[in-house]
Amino acid sequence: MNFQRHRRLRSSKSMRALVRETHVRTDDLIYPIFFVEGERIKQEVPSMPGVYHVSLDYLEEEMQELVDLNIRSVMVFGVPDHKDDAGSSAYDHNGIVQKAIRKIKNGFPQLTVIADTCLCQYTDHGHCGIIRDGEVLNDESLSALANTAVSQAKAGADIIAPSNMMDGFVAAIREGLDEAGFINVPIMSYSVKYSSAYYGPFREAAHSSPQFGDRKSYQMDPANRLEALREAESDIEEGADFLMVKPALAYLDVLRELKDRYPLPLVAYNVSGEYSMIKAAAQNGWIDEESIVMETLTGMKRAGADLIITYHAKDVSRWLNR
Repeated sequence: MNFQRHRRLRSSKSMRALVRETHVRTDDLIYPIFFVEGERIKQEVPSMPGVYHVSLDYLEEEMQELVDLNIRSVMVFGVPDHKDDAGSSAYDHNGIVQKAIRKIKNGFPQLTVIADTCLCQYTDHGHCGIIRDGEVLNDESLSALANTAVSQAKAGADIIAPSNMMDGFVAAIREGLDEAGFINVPIMSYSVKYSSAYYGPFREAAHSSPQFGDRKSYQMDPANRLEALREAESDIEEGADFLMVKPALAYLDVLRELKDRYPLPLVAYNVSGEYSMIKAAAQNGWIDEESIVMETLTGMKRAGADLIITYHAKDVSRWLNR
């Protein structure tokens, strides 16, 4: 009888490891962290077990834990004390993100610091741009975003990661960075960012829920695939150095298409809703958390992601380093 013996390469744990095609490594992981004003604050986000709001006096402890876990990259989010209709705290020299970046780079220069560049956490209306008559203004928002990126680069950010989805945001930020002398600071663009129900827990963590309406006029329709390609192409033309797909789990087909078409490093954002669903099911004893997390992240890597932004990063590193 003539047939293929595929099981020969699955016969033992060591054999399976020998022929494994896709790997998740700590070098692939970017850990997001939320800094807040104040002192002695380390408050768990209720909808995201294991994720905290952290004040800057705990920063050294948090960064040392990442270094000890061999995590090399961190994405910095800020929750400011002051919000206004222009999001001015986003580009304040003494803003929470700027202070956090300076402190990280002073104490832990070996870490790659990625700055999330948006206005939604800093505006009193919760939208990612300037508002007039209930409309998010595209072109008027670009200068504020460029100013934010420059202020983050001045603070020491290694990578700027704009997440606002305004048309032309990469071009505006690239021009702003170059004019300010930061020609070597790369842009990790949230190129393909869907208007997703998976963001709910993040909006609690970042205090960034829109106070009216929604973000469907600037974030993408989840049903669209070809639009994702157009968005990515635009960002490449405007000077992006990385492409990103957010969320990841429901958009693995988009990850694969971008990986097959474009030569830039590709980032998957394993977002808050994806994280919280796994945590909730694990806490109820319905799933094995480690197995589900590793299978999920491996799927993102197999779909084409080079890097993964994930709240699971600390746990994954502990599992990999056992």
